[in-house]
Amino acid sequence: MTAPADLSRDKIERRPMGARLWSWRYILLRRLSQFGLLLLFFGTAHWAWQYPAKTPLLTGNLSGSEFIGLIPMADPFAAIQIFLAGHVLHEKVILGAAIVLGFYLLVGGRVFCAWACPVNMVTDLAGWLRARLPIPPMFHVSRNIRYFVLAASLILSALTGLAAFEWVSPIGMMHREIVFGVGMGAMALVAIFLFDLLILKNGWCGHLCPLGGFWSLVGRTALVRVRFDKTTCTHCGECARVCPEPQVLNLKRLEETGFVSSGECSNCGRCSPLCPEGSLTFDLRPLIRKHGAEEDR
Repeated sequence: MTAPADLSRDKIERRPMGARLWSWRYILLRRLSQFGLLLLFFGTAHWAWQYPAKTPLLTGNLSGSEFIGLIPMADPFAAIQIFLAGHVLHEKVILGAAIVLGFYLLVGGRVFCAWACPVNMVTDLAGWLRARLPIPPMFHVSRNIRYFVLAASLILSALTGLAAFEWVSPIGMMHREIVFGVGMGAMALVAIFLFDLLILKNGWCGHLCPLGGFWSLVGRTALVRVRFDKTTCTHCGECARVCPEPQVLNLKRLEETGFVSSGECSNCGRCSPLCPEGSLTFDLRPLIRKHGAEEDR
């Protein structure tokens, strides 16, 4: 019997090459974004990329960095852990965390997960293989576990005096492995890949990652949303079959709000190109009701 995910994949693969590439446009753009960000770090560290002259282009890592010597950026979740661990935050760290937090408050917190986090490439590969291999799910667990891991990370930071998640973060490990070639990144990534492939579908990103949980809370205010057109939707379910967070596509809730309101949506763009009726499209939150009213006329 053919699995629902196979049906969605087959529809894409039967399209002409040009239409197929267009269907995967957001995936291609996400890979360009993820590789591009890593390339900026790598090029600055190994090839001395500078802009302007004598100013490193992008230094640091995904927890704390500086762009063109002027714009500090810091992971707010890391900053909170460091603060709870009893350390005094430097003014530049506070400013950098505020800049990053402000950006993701506008565009959507979990956009980081789909468009910037390098581990997403590993988990996407595991999901791609899982859809093509006869691997049954071993068990199902609540996706809310990530919020318990989030809380545990903060509590442990306060109790131990260390930024708990930063010490074991596979995101930081992968970044260091790629950019600097040191650390235990490869082993951590293999473990996540096998966990997602053999044990739990979307296991790390969809269930366990506390950083994803943090950005889910931030993402509730996002301006960039997936708009839903209830007048064209036929409830075929294609969107939910490809979505890594299918719980955000609750049709009853979508009909009430007119858009995907959950902060757990990463704006990955999988659903929109696959929808046969075009019922799901990216839009700005303030314009969604206006566009919905125009369509109802």
